[in-house]
Amino acid sequence: MPVEVSEVTKLYGNQKAVDAVSFTVSRGEIAGFLGPNGAGKTTLMKIITGFMPPTSGKVLIDNTEVSVNDPEIKRRIGYLPENNPLYPEMYVKEYLGFIASVYRMGRESTKAVENVIEITGLVPEKNKKIGALSKGYRQRVGLAHALIHNPDILILDEATSGLDPNQIVEIRNLIREAGREKTVIMSTHIMQEVEAVCSRVIIIDKGRIIADEPIGRISGLLSSKRQVVHVEFDRNPGETELHGIPGVNKVVKTAENRWQIESASESDIRPAIFSFAVSRNITVLSLSQEESSLEEIFRSLTG
Repeated sequence: MPVEVSEVTKLYGNQKAVDAVSFTVSRGEIAGFLGPNGAGKTTLMKIITGFMPPTSGKVLIDNTEVSVNDPEIKRRIGYLPENNPLYPEMYVKEYLGFIASVYRMGRESTKAVENVIEITGLVPEKNKKIGALSKGYRQRVGLAHALIHNPDILILDEATSGLDPNQIVEIRNLIREAGREKTVIMSTHIMQEVEAVCSRVIIIDKGRIIADEPIGRISGLLSSKRQVVHVEFDRNPGETELHGIPGVNKVVKTAENRWQIESASESDIRPAIFSFAVSRNITVLSLSQEESSLEEIFRSLTG
């Protein structure tokens, strides 16, 4: 089920929290939302879920416009907000049963509660009060809340916040599995999480989208700005000589006869390095281009 965001703008007084944002996420996609604090990610998620109206523009879910006062469209969405509001005096199983009743699940409630407790790893804690849980388990309760009614769309704001490394892996697997049949939009500050889970990256800064690429092509955003090549020769070619290769602007020796060479040229510098070696009767033992990390891309694009 597609989520279509069309020219959405949100104003707080004269400040634009979201500025004419448009994108579409389709069923089977897991889109990762990245951006600095205050970039507009959480505001946009609240608009998509119908918790907050846009100042202008619209959000369509399966060609139906999302409205703050439309409970039917909200039943198709599972939402885990950043602050994960819960009732600390309620027991885990009791709370999830209450949420099932809010969604009017009827006779399906008991089975749905047991199922979501199982898949979110809450079985050992299901008879405890939410207020007695660790932050990681409270986060799992929030995720169970988002999943209990088997929504078509999942909106997850910092879903793995507060989880330990083992829990993070489990929740990532759960999100990946959900993403096979659902439309998933998730925000996170963890770059490795986007690379591990998402099929697409949307980077937002100052309320505007500055990048929207499949995860496999995101590294190309820096390809015209900086190339890093690692090369090993059979003997030392000399640092000064390496600086003489056209396009090279930095040379760093990393080991015996191994070098890291940087270039700002838009053209692939590897053929020039190979030609340099051939002209001096030097053998190239290895030659590889370093892929730009998502963190490096994020920092470059957002400043």
